[in-house]
Amino acid sequence: MTDKTNLNLKEEDNFLILLCRLELSDSVESVLKEKIKGIKDWDYFCFMANWHGVAALVYHNIERLGFLDILPKENRDFLHGRLLMSVSRNIYIGKYLAKTLAILDKAGIKKTVLIKGMALELSVYGNRGLRQMSDADVLMSKEDCIKSRNILISEGYRSLQVKSIFHKLIFTEIGKHLPSLIKEDFSFELHHELFMGGDDLSTGWLYDTARSVEIFNQQAYIPSPLAGFLYLIRHLSLHEIKNESQLRLYCDLAVLLENYSEEILTDELILRAGKAGLEEILANRLIILRDFWGFEYPEHIKRFVSLYGKEEFTEKFRFFIKSPKDNEVTNKAMLYRHQIGEIKGPTKKILFVLGDIFPTLTFMKKRYNCGNKFIAIFYYPHRLGKLLYLIKR
Repeated sequence: MTDKTNLNLKEEDNFLILLCRLELSDSVESVLKEKIKGIKDWDYFCFMANWHGVAALVYHNIERLGFLDILPKENRDFLHGRLLMSVSRNIYIGKYLAKTLAILDKAGIKKTVLIKGMALELSVYGNRGLRQMSDADVLMSKEDCIKSRNILISEGYRSLQVKSIFHKLIFTEIGKHLPSLIKEDFSFELHHELFMGGDDLSTGWLYDTARSVEIFNQQAYIPSPLAGFLYLIRHLSLHEIKNESQLRLYCDLAVLLENYSEEILTDELILRAGKAGLEEILANRLIILRDFWGFEYPEHIKRFVSLYGKEEFTEKFRFFIKSPKDNEVTNKAMLYRHQIGEIKGPTKKILFVLGDIFPTLTFMKKRYNCGNKFIAIFYYPHRLGKLLYLIKR
């Protein structure tokens, strides 16, 4: 894990951040030409580009700039391989997603909103494999989510197991999405809520304002730039609560602003952030986009950032640049209470906690690396520690 006392970014880190964009202005290109002269450790650079999920985009931009010959061959080939892999993977996901949507459309599910990776690949990344992804996420109404899940299971999709029999009773209310549906090498994630605390109004706004798009001759929808931007802010914050964050997620915000700043940086952004309880979360990420990507904001956004933002958040961002994943959660109790706070109603909260204390034996065997389920039984008392998270500060 990264030493938090040593958060000075290397030249390779700064060069990587600069490449996480699609718009290469003359001024940015000039800075990149100077920065590349200071890059000494190309192995580290490629490792970090891959760890941050931006290797495909990085290769694309290095090629656009005519820098490929500067890289050692093995590093150049590594990045190129990641781009080719991403192109192939995205085509596979796109075709399987279109096939899945066709099944649902035939069954009467007429509006499915693509979110995150595929929505961004189609809308701002140009459908060129530049936005790396591993699955397909969609938004539907809760009723359509349950209906779609049953339809797809009948079509041979396999559902990941629910953690506990108690969680089965509330599986539509917990987590970021319903249990993943998998067929062959395709993973499909069904969402019916996107904002905190079951903020149905914000989710409904994103759903209602979604725009039509076509993917392999199949109709779908993607969020409007404003709604999509605010949701991605929320999604990014959930990762950072878990003490993880990738440049890929900030790059998504940056390319949206590059293409749709006039639609996004409006009074409505501030209004919607307030309704969703995202004022500080939004302001802090706008600080990062300002300081590390160089975005300039209109006066009303500047006032908003000044009011709600915390300049010291940049230190947290620097930490994530050095160590995007596999960091120990610094406050497990706070994270656990946050998860419970997202669930509606006291009964469902109690069922969630019971499910966490008494998972299935299959889960216990895997979680505690037991040789058999009988041995796993003896680890149940250990699960009672979850109750301490409810009172621990």
